[in-house]
Amino acid sequence: MLARTAGGLFWLARYMERADYVARLLQVAGHMNAVRVDTNRSSEWESAIVAAGCGESFDATDESADEASVIRFLAFERANPSSIVNCIETARRNARAVRTSLTTEMWEAVNQTSLELTDFTQAPLDADRLAEFLDWVKARVGLFHGVCSNGMLRRDSFHFIRAGQFLERADNTARLLDVKYHVQLPEVADVGGVVDYYQWLAILRVVGARRAYRVLFKGRVQPAHVAELLVSRAVFPRSLAFCYEQITQHLDAIEAQDPQLAADARRQAHAMYAQLRFARTDQVIEDGLHEYLTDVIDRTRDLGAEIAKGHLF
Repeated sequence: MLARTAGGLFWLARYMERADYVARLLQVAGHMNAVRVDTNRSSEWESAIVAAGCGESFDATDESADEASVIRFLAFERANPSSIVNCIETARRNARAVRTSLTTEMWEAVNQTSLELTDFTQAPLDADRLAEFLDWVKARVGLFHGVCSNGMLRRDSFHFIRAGQFLERADNTARLLDVKYHVQLPEVADVGGVVDYYQWLAILRVVGARRAYRVLFKGRVQPAHVAELLVSRAVFPRSLAFCYEQITQHLDAIEAQDPQLAADARRQAHAMYAQLRFARTDQVIEDGLHEYLTDVIDRTRDLGAEIAKGHLF
């Protein structure tokens, strides 16, 4: 496969996954801001900016992190490469460049999403219209991944798309969990309280894990259990362990089809997967969950660079 094609497929999947994640962040920030009781504490809108990895770029705007400015910046800001609008449009440009490697349904899913996007960007959105927009984003990304799964041959094209999707998802999950556990760490008096409980519940909402949590752990939401679910429980499709399980499988398949490609990325992915799969949550928390997640984020970024070095350029 041409490196240009592989890169287009890889980044197409990453940008579609990122659009879904940002939409989920905005939905939950709105829910959580409604139960915020301490006006002196960092708001959920600030945490959404940090969890999206846009802290520095938002600070450069010199705006306060209130509802209107954060929604505009994360959903519609053209100057923000990770805004929903930019993610969808960049995904469409990548899809157009690799159109011959996509099924008809995949191209139509991306192209139609880009066309329908204008319906939401031509005028300011009220609360109901914004909720409709965020649900629409999640549905369109879900459609794209669905037609990809059901229609593509299991060849390099498919494996590069899936590697990009799960690399992006791993980065997003680690950032989300780190924001709650470090950036939004509650005061000692708040631990176990109502606000703390709803913040952890918000994380489960972002990743669609409320039912999964009840099935696996039952009872009240506890921080250690949420961390375990999102770090080492490979049965949950947004956990770090599951993401890296998928990354290793798809990199293995790529190398099997083209043994000449560099295997450094594959080795890095397998090492990371082993660490996540056998992680003991109690030990991770004792040693420092923030430090652990920072390491995951850094190694995920390095893995993306290694994939690009070995496969895409």
